[in-house]
Amino acid sequence: MNTHTRRSTPGRRTLLRGAALGAAVPLIPATASAKDTEGTTAPAGRGRAADSVSYRWLGTSGWRMDLARGARTATVLVDPYVTRFDTGLFSGSFDPGTRLRTDKALVREHAGTPEVVCVTHTHWDHLNDVPYLARSTGARVIGTETTYHVLRSFGVDAGQISVVKGGEVLDFDGYVVEVASSRHSRNGSYSYFAPGTLNAPPAAAPRTISDLPEGDTLAFKVTPDGRPSALFMGASDFDERSFAGLEPDIAMVAVASSAATYRYVPRLLQTLGHPDVLVPVHWDDFEKPLSRPPRKDGTGLDDFLAQAREVSSASRLVVPDYRTVYGADLRPRS
Repeated sequence: MNTHTRRSTPGRRTLLRGAALGAAVPLIPATASAKDTEGTTAPAGRGRAADSVSYRWLGTSGWRMDLARGARTATVLVDPYVTRFDTGLFSGSFDPGTRLRTDKALVREHAGTPEVVCVTHTHWDHLNDVPYLARSTGARVIGTETTYHVLRSFGVDAGQISVVKGGEVLDFDGYVVEVASSRHSRNGSYSYFAPGTLNAPPAAAPRTISDLPEGDTLAFKVTPDGRPSALFMGASDFDERSFAGLEPDIAMVAVASSAATYRYVPRLLQTLGHPDVLVPVHWDDFEKPLSRPPRKDGTGLDDFLAQAREVSSASRLVVPDYRTVYGADLRPRS
């Protein structure tokens, strides 16, 4: 379903792409002035659209989206993993038995009080902090049946959890969440960590990262009223047929960790209709704290950027930073 027919804004494509096409925005701290991709200050006339919606990258595939609605703000989270503990994944000593833990103060600092939490899949680097958030804030969690059963095992109320499979279009006050069936990234062996699904709550709440199976993978397109739509991916593979027709204005695209998926970038960008703004995610070392600058984990960010420039030259590329607050057009806010 293309939600533009309900919530489109005239001239949005021109607004989002700007004058500099296909250039990558560097890592810019939140204190910097809003710049376009040529480095010049963005026109002030865009303020209303940019100020009503803001984005913060929480690392990995996590995002915080704040939508101003009159006197109040609604917060939507996607895969909010901010505790970022060490499993040895990036040092060559990966331990599947690493214990799950949540830094509650850190989660409160970065996640705020969400209204909705979207979970793409149930691996620890996407779900770990969600049980605490759901219990402490009462937020609605949207995810797979596996996500449902895992959250129930952690004591989350069933009434807070919306089970989806892909194809659902959920209408909230001021924005729409569209769900698409997706696929998990493939490693060099054409497989991935902890596959499997749950059809009932586990006998005990998960204790280690290997206790959290993938549980099927989703993508989410969020369309605020009268503002650009954004697609959030949590892994670097996709279902071409499920993604056809989504046509987001902004796409948060997971960077591939291997070349196992055939023509991943060209196929994806063509299927999505060459989005106005492309934002690579899941390329950082997510076991380093958010207080440090993002560090590439070797998953191929540079190769992704090169392919994206070649096959979608009209798209504006934005490499996100943890410290930067972005407006509705994915330009840094002043």
